[in-house]
Amino acid sequence: MRLAALGSTVQRAATPAYSSSRSANALRRRVVAGVLVALSLVLITGYFRESESGTLHDTQGAVATVLHPFQVGAERIARPFQDAYGWLASFMHAKSENEKLKERLERVQRQASQNITAARENVELRQALRYKSGRSFPRDYDGIAAAVTYHRLNEFQEKIVVAAGRADGVRVNDPVVDSAGHLVGNVSKTSPRSAQVTLLTDGEFSVSAYDVQSETYGLLSHGQGAGESLILDLVSKDKLVQKNDLIFTAGQRSGQLPSLYPKNIEVGIVNRVGRSDIDIYQSIQVEPLADFASLSAVLILVPEDR
Repeated sequence: MRLAALGSTVQRAATPAYSSSRSANALRRRVVAGVLVALSLVLITGYFRESESGTLHDTQGAVATVLHPFQVGAERIARPFQDAYGWLASFMHAKSENEKLKERLERVQRQASQNITAARENVELRQALRYKSGRSFPRDYDGIAAAVTYHRLNEFQEKIVVAAGRADGVRVNDPVVDSAGHLVGNVSKTSPRSAQVTLLTDGEFSVSAYDVQSETYGLLSHGQGAGESLILDLVSKDKLVQKNDLIFTAGQRSGQLPSLYPKNIEVGIVNRVGRSDIDIYQSIQVEPLADFASLSAVLILVPEDR
């Protein structure tokens, strides 16, 4: 069967010849294209060689005159769109410029705020160093100046964080004063390079203090309710404490035990004195001298023999 199949004659289909009409159409297109190109060259050459009063120029002018109304109409139709596009482009450009100017202004304001803060901090540190070298600075103590890096002032706690820690010699319970020598609080937590300071307006803080004018001793702590009011407690009624008296640290606790705070650090000023027939002690309200809200630098008191 294979031999029969191989030996059999197979009639092949004849190869189709190209159509004569298709060749004629291609030739016609080429002739038309060549004629148009030649005509274009002739017209362009004649236009440039011809004077302005020639036929081609006249024809161009007539065509322009006929098309002028259409050109004007097209311009009038397109003008609102062009104006809208121009306005939108101008608006987007102005918006972009406005955003850039806002960012630049914010950077300038941040820089100005940082400069003001740094300048105020510099002033307070200079004042603290001046206080340290003055006569009122506590004996047997050294002062570590530190910038305030964080405030946590609310109705639940009054604390700040300063940029000095254990690596600088700071320890828990070290007294802290401001640049003018007013008592701020004490160190409650430490880390290698920072420390948390509990302010004397915090509910957990207390310090033995006395009235300089009457030499009346008591315990100073936070009063009832929110705010910066302090109460000098445990002052008997027979002691004469008056408004505007100055309150200083006592330097000792009950039973003549030494205090954590050196003596004669300014704490506050008496702003109200109350005496009740029922209460055993006087009600003495004290306003702190330190401005806790604007603290930018403090001085940590460290014993020299540490």
